[in-house]
Amino acid sequence: MAIRKSDLYSSLWASCDELRGGMDASQYKDYVLFMLFIKYVSDKYADSEDFAPPVVIPEGASFEDMVALKGNPGIGDKINTQVIQPLIEANQRLARSDFPDFNDPNKLGEGDAMVQRLTNLVAIFESPSLDFSKNRAEHDDILGDAYEYLMRHFATESGKSKGQFYTPAEVSRVIAKVIGIAPDNTIAATTAYDPTCGSGSLLLKIAAEAGKHITLEGQEKDVTTAGLARMNMILHDFPTANILSGNTLAAPKFKDGDKLRTYDYVVANPPFSDKTWSTGLLPAQDIFQRFSWGEPPKKQGDYAYLLHIVRSMKATGKAACILPHGVLFRGGAEAVIRRKLIESGILKGIIGLPANLFYGTGIPACILVLDKENAVGRKGIFLIDASRGYIKDGNKNRLREQDIHRIVDTFRKQADAERYARMVPLDEIADAKNDWNLNLPRYIDATQPEDLQDIDGHLRGGIPERDLDALAGYWQVIPSVRATLFESAGRPGYARPKLAITEVKAAIFGHAEFDAFVASVNAIFERWKAANLPQLKGFDQGDHPKPLIEQLAEDLLAAFRSAPLLDAYDVYQHLMDYWNQTMQDDAYLIAADGWKAGAQPREILKTKDKNNKLTWPEAHDYEIGKHRFKSDLIPASLMIARYFEAEREAIEDLEADIAATEQKLDEMREEHGGEEGLLAEVVDGEGDKQ
Repeated sequence: MAIRKSDLYSSLWASCDELRGGMDASQYKDYVLFMLFIKYVSDKYADSEDFAPPVVIPEGASFEDMVALKGNPGIGDKINTQVIQPLIEANQRLARSDFPDFNDPNKLGEGDAMVQRLTNLVAIFESPSLDFSKNRAEHDDILGDAYEYLMRHFATESGKSKGQFYTPAEVSRVIAKVIGIAPDNTIAATTAYDPTCGSGSLLLKIAAEAGKHITLEGQEKDVTTAGLARMNMILHDFPTANILSGNTLAAPKFKDGDKLRTYDYVVANPPFSDKTWSTGLLPAQDIFQRFSWGEPPKKQGDYAYLLHIVRSMKATGKAACILPHGVLFRGGAEAVIRRKLIESGILKGIIGLPANLFYGTGIPACILVLDKENAVGRKGIFLIDASRGYIKDGNKNRLREQDIHRIVDTFRKQADAERYARMVPLDEIADAKNDWNLNLPRYIDATQPEDLQDIDGHLRGGIPERDLDALAGYWQVIPSVRATLFESAGRPGYARPKLAITEVKAAIFGHAEFDAFVASVNAIFERWKAANLPQLKGFDQGDHPKPLIEQLAEDLLAAFRSAPLLDAYDVYQHLMDYWNQTMQDDAYLIAADGWKAGAQPREILKTKDKNNKLTWPEAHDYEIGKHRFKSDLIPASLMIARYFEAEREAIEDLEADIAATEQKLDEMREEHGGEEGLLAEVVDGEGDKQ
């Protein structure tokens, strides 16, 4: 049976439990991610008959060879020398620094403790449900998504100082979509570059948006994080991506001769306000001429990275960079560079993001979108203030699907939206009152209007008519409802309720105009349902889930744009929530096994909890003897409701009778169960009397 994303995630997170306690998340992530990597490449390439497979698995260095080491007293040393080292020697793109030390007693324990811990870790990945050779749906990146899932959780657990290796996937998706890359404007020779690539998530989102294998290159200062990026590329089926270690500003690795290599697309999430950016670098003598617009302050390196990006763009290149809001308004040397950037026409737009999205900092950030191709004729900069669109997720904030879509739609259309987006002319930015300051509140008033306090209404009673007029959107759809709910308060400009508060809801829901509104919305939904039902029924083995949900969701959003009173993005979010919680698992099952095989029940096996006790990990649909089973694709509740409704009702009636009988018995025991009661001997007696 195909692997479900949710099962894969829970299995991987269980592997983390084996390592917690001996080290923090910033350390044990390396072990878990390596296990995911070695299992995947072994399943995919160990028996490859390709002349030059992307990853060579030497004999004796596969996951199966790790399984053979379970319980071996020297398991840690043998994994290092018999698996990892041969793997590195056979693949030039891999380095020893990419992988953790499996024989480190400080992290894994000593003697039997290390043996037991590593044996259990290998055993988790030995599960048949984690057979990636059979379970991977091509083009859907189940393994890559799992890698992202783990890195997000590791970043959360690692804390502020150690979570910077990961750019939230939602932000990466926004960048990939607003930068302008698409299948119709890319070829295999299209190039993308990230000078501070971290674990590689930004580059991979760019590649996903391109829809084909393009050339990916990235540089990362931290050698361990660079290793994560290389593994991430392989797990996302981009084994030829070139990830190099080193300081991008002081020693850029990607050059053509004595010049920086230039790219079609450049993306980056550099460290915010890097205080050590100039270490090993003399900006005034920079041979790559990156600082011709000015030298950034020694203690704030934001513009240093931005200038490197500008120099790394082709003449028709596009770029996007995540930076703190300070770059928009700080003075001094940064103000000089900012003016040069604006005057060049390269800056296409700015997207202000919510605070507390990133793992390394809680401050709000923004995305600067650059475009050299259309720089000469640019007359304005498009600004978006998306700071209020997010959901709380633990101790961080997160962009929802609707937030991502709203940002991307607005940016692509370059259309003004009240309190959200505006095309600001360059003349306005250059005006003396703004003086090249790009702080978003100068140009977009995103604050909510204050409630106006009506003193006369407070003193004499009544609702100001202007408050009712402010609900004009509702009265356009249900105009007569206003007269049903309100009447004159006896003086001009004020109204009062006709009904008691408890009667208002029923009056609205029972009104003919509200019924007509509901009918119109239901008609929109039914038309969408009828148009997409054939696609859902036709989805089968070998199809791809991601294009399926993309079409369903886009059609739903388009359909509800015309619905009055409803926010089409809210409707879109409902579908995406259902997809993420339930529907995607079903789609992946069908894509891998087909409808018939996918509907077969699976046996639930006991797993060890945090106290090392065997427990049932989830609820079952039915059991046979001591074995429990669950149907994922077609839940038992749906089968019963469709085919066994009469039997279910009969069982419910019998259960009700049992409950009633037990209640009567309890009452009789209470009434007649005392020392001299009629049931005394039955309740308290012994032997034949009981």
